[in-house]
Amino acid sequence: MMKNDQNETKRSDNALQEDDIIWVSKSEIKRDAEKLKALGAQLVNLGKNALDRVPMDEDLRDAIELAQRIKKEGRRRQLQLIGKMLRARDPEPLYLALDKIQNKHNQQIAHFHKLEQLREELIEEGDNAIQKVLTLYPYADRQQLRTLIRQAQKERSDHKPPKAYRQIFQYLKEIDEMIIT
Repeated sequence: MMKNDQNETKRSDNALQEDDIIWVSKSEIKRDAEKLKALGAQLVNLGKNALDRVPMDEDLRDAIELAQRIKKEGRRRQLQLIGKMLRARDPEPLYLALDKIQNKHNQQIAHFHKLEQLREELIEEGDNAIQKVLTLYPYADRQQLRTLIRQAQKERSDHKPPKAYRQIFQYLKEIDEMIIT
């Protein structure tokens, strides 16, 4: 009777150990490998300054810099190697750094769209919009804005190149940078 109890205990221990094992399909392993290879490709496409902001060890950085110099088939093989190297590392810090770099770019684009919209309001509404700009940017020069707006409106009506239109955007960008710094 004792042997049966011991055998049952061994079987239940084995069953518990098997339950703790997480089985991963071949397809899932391949998908993960492809994701890491795509991450490697994104890293290879970064410029030097952006690459400096990504935390990575020296071996991985050397492999990425080599891939940036290689063309055609050799580059594909180097990307495979980078993907293989990434499998042995934690990719989370790399994903976070890439997201931060891309998000900064997206924020900058959104900010420029906001300045362009403000420029359009200035040209369409005139003095009413100037007051809005002065509220947002206390350092703005009311007289310079009025002059640029009049010039831009005249250029539009005369179908001339939009020189003052561009100058308004540059001025808004300059006074915006004064606020930021």
